[in-house]
Amino acid sequence: MIGVFDSGLGGLTVLRVLTQRFKAADFVYLADHAHVPYGNSPSDAIVDYTRDCVEDLFGRGAKLVLLGCNTATAVALRRLQQEWLPRSAWAGTHNVLGIVAPTVEAATQTPWAVTSPQYPQKYNTDTIGVFGTTRTVTSGVYPEEIGKRCPKVTVVQQICSELAGAIEEKQPEAHLEDLVREGIARLLNQTDGMPPHRAILGCTHFPLVEHLFRKHLPPFTRILSQPEVVSDSFEDYLARRSHYLNGPEQGSLKLLTTGDPVEVSEKARVFWPDVPAFAHA
Repeated sequence: MIGVFDSGLGGLTVLRVLTQRFKAADFVYLADHAHVPYGNSPSDAIVDYTRDCVEDLFGRGAKLVLLGCNTATAVALRRLQQEWLPRSAWAGTHNVLGIVAPTVEAATQTPWAVTSPQYPQKYNTDTIGVFGTTRTVTSGVYPEEIGKRCPKVTVVQQICSELAGAIEEKQPEAHLEDLVREGIARLLNQTDGMPPHRAILGCTHFPLVEHLFRKHLPPFTRILSQPEVVSDSFEDYLARRSHYLNGPEQGSLKLLTTGDPVEVSEKARVFWPDVPAFAHA
């Protein structure tokens, strides 16, 4: 069984692609609606919430958990991997991953394990734009990790604070397009009008409006959308660690929330129209 965790529903965009790639695997998704949005919480609280949910998923039989949330990944993952997991009862048999690493790998064309500039990336002078929520952008994780691998790349970040909420609230397409256009315009104000060579959609809600980013960015801008980027990386990861897939997998899917299952199930259809119903965790 593979666990996928998010503070809310954006991780469903990643989960949906994963279930298509790994049809024989069992997946369990846990959304922590009792504490959403994580971006308003102190870092220590985000670490605690994320750890508790990862441990819950481990307890349900998941040996591998993917944090399908940029904020949880940016704030909590390193502490969980370095401080909590090695000292826990799950050490050596379970693992937790995030979605920042595969996104950075795709943006830099450099493996995550390589943390120093390598030819030809050490001479790369491209501009990479990052569109994200407030907490993900202010964490600085994308400029930091991209800079380790491509120090001459310019990373320009833009907070799109209202976009995720507008998507979840099923706001009209025209309003969503206005928010996307505004975010792009503000990013271009930081680059003297020069569009980025690559654009990271650094929120798992944003794939639902990828077509709007595509409409307002030039054709040469490569858009990195996390469901595809993460799934490609996850496929490679599991090919080298097939023991995480060994077992009585039947291609099942279980969706859990710490909030109201009825309300969450209704909202989830924005991200996955025929998604199964949620149950209470």
